[in-house]
Amino acid sequence: MPVQEMLTVFTYDVSDNRRRRRIARLLEDESTRVQRSVFEARMSRRRASRLGRRIEDLLGPGDSLRVYAVGADGMARSEVYGDAAPFESAEGFWVV
Repeated sequence: MPVQEMLTVFTYDVSDNRRRRRIARLLEDESTRVQRSVFEARMSRRRASRLGRRIEDLLGPGDSLRVYAVGADGMARSEVYGDAAPFESAEGFWVV
């Protein structure tokens, strides 16, 4: 059975610049930055959990990470406005 992938949104609030840079680098390796502290990627639940745990190890007191999984129904009802990059396609790439 193929691995089910869904749009996964990572957003963080980290007070320390060094920790924030390390977390951003981890996310940049696995996903696309869509705002300063918001990243999106198509990935399996297992891969998202693994990445979340890696980031959790870097969080300090008062820091937070939120991970949202957007299924097909949610994607169909989601929209992008303004000059933002479009949602990552199911094929894994898009041209802007």
